[in-house]
Amino acid sequence: MDRRTRGTYEARRSAGIDAARHDADAAQDGVDGTRDRVASRSDPDAARDSADAAPRALVRQIDARRVILFAGAGISAGLGLPTWQDFIGQLGAEVGFEPDEFLALSSDFRSLAEFYRLEKSSLDDLCRKMASDWSVRDEQLAASRTHELIVRLDFPVVYTTNYDHLLERAYDLEGKRFNKVVTAGDLARIDRALPTIVKFHGDLDDPASMVLAETDYMRRLAFEQPLDLKLTADAFGNAVLFIGYSVSDIDLRVLLFRLHGIWLASGCEQSRPRSYVLMTKPNRVQERILDSWGVTPLIAAEAGEKNGVTRFLERLCALSGR
Repeated sequence: MDRRTRGTYEARRSAGIDAARHDADAAQDGVDGTRDRVASRSDPDAARDSADAAPRALVRQIDARRVILFAGAGISAGLGLPTWQDFIGQLGAEVGFEPDEFLALSSDFRSLAEFYRLEKSSLDDLCRKMASDWSVRDEQLAASRTHELIVRLDFPVVYTTNYDHLLERAYDLEGKRFNKVVTAGDLARIDRALPTIVKFHGDLDDPASMVLAETDYMRRLAFEQPLDLKLTADAFGNAVLFIGYSVSDIDLRVLLFRLHGIWLASGCEQSRPRSYVLMTKPNRVQERILDSWGVTPLIAAEAGEKNGVTRFLERLCALSGR
């Protein structure tokens, strides 16, 4: 949308001419949401079909600043970061194991990280290694289309389970100020005029904040920490969009299940804003389960984390004129 068109549009809104259209769009969102839920339960393939149309409703919510983004490790695909498997294998070498031998001891990386912490007495060395191994140059990050698009879409709140600083640096590179929330103390210092990045599983600069090893996850299962309560409050008034996650990721599944349970317990499930999960390939089983939790699965037009996430964000930007 060019500047002249945008100015005309804003003038019409201020005059109240578009109020009826806005109400009609909101009503249609509700009708579409009900139709999608009913259709997907009677025909599992319908959930996939309706996902192609869902971004239209999602864009309206983004324009109204009523969408919370939740970003996983997949947003950094293509930046050359080591996989978790490779990284944990390297940790094994520091506590007396061959990498493959260490990985064979448990399929749960959290248990292996717990063992590492017990052997080393802290996670400080691990955090330093993560900061070194996950280093990305400014010019490399500036070329990341995915990070650029996230900043451009201007979400009021971005949650991430990533420990690194790539999101924060992306905002810095675009010259955009933001709040950063790692601990409960940060919540009291939020400037509500700025977007907020919530490090939901902690930050490399504060090892004590990180949810990384097995006991860390167990403590968070109660979903009663200050950042959990903030997410609950944010999710009650906004749609939540999850990108960069595998639908088999236990972190994602626990979050979705918890939020669904909170809405059920409230007795107001019918008023729940839509939640969306971007899937990089169809999976009929997972789509059906997500739908039962009140989540709309969106199937990326292109397979793979890097291209699928980027193409999806490009579509949102194009539809919203950003």
